[in-house]
Amino acid sequence: MNPIFVAIDTPDLTRAIGIAKQVRDHVGGLKLGLEFFSSHGPEGVRRLGEIGLPVFLDLKLHDIPNTVGRAVAALAPLEPAILTVHAAGGIEMLEAAKGAALPGTKVVAVTVLTSLSADDLLSAGVVDPPDVQVGRLAHLAYCAGLDGIVCSGAEVAAARSKWSGGYFVVPGIRPAGSDLADQKRVVTPRHALECGADVLVIGRPITAAPDPGKAAADIAAELFPTTAETRV
Repeated sequence: MNPIFVAIDTPDLTRAIGIAKQVRDHVGGLKLGLEFFSSHGPEGVRRLGEIGLPVFLDLKLHDIPNTVGRAVAALAPLEPAILTVHAAGGIEMLEAAKGAALPGTKVVAVTVLTSLSADDLLSAGVVDPPDVQVGRLAHLAYCAGLDGIVCSGAEVAAARSKWSGGYFVVPGIRPAGSDLADQKRVVTPRHALECGADVLVIGRPITAAPDPGKAAADIAAELFPTTAETRV
């Protein structure tokens, strides 16, 4: 299984399709976020799905339980492989999301965004550091029956040690020497995989590269130097 999901968040559908075609032989899936969905909606998701890779729909749903449940049901025809909700929405909201999802969709809870530091959490009223908050929200997701969580590579090993059957999505992945941009808690692809990540979300190091296909191939080769690349 190739764990690399490329984050294609652009309002330019033609560019998104072009990137997807360039990387499809080197990655395991495509991650489509809020910017993409706000620009192109369900039809845009369908167009990217035609590339032939699993689609990770990263909308980070967060609302009252009834609203989130209905939203997940409305998204079901798109058959996303992975769908995100915010763990901070509470156990009833998480249960509603999981209950409305198709069996083939993994519903994972976003814990602490990789753009947030301990100081950022404190300014929002969360006195515990990121690792403690991630652990708390991971436990909530487990109790709600979700498939797994989204957390940074700094927390994934500890989370997996307490949830052996969980599905762990790690964003904020940066190959050595890459620009961190707005990310604060980052790790390399190899480190994240060794710590227990199931999915590595990689965006700008691939999509902003002069040759996205080559950038994706280079990362895949770093992860699997002696084996042929495979899709999810």
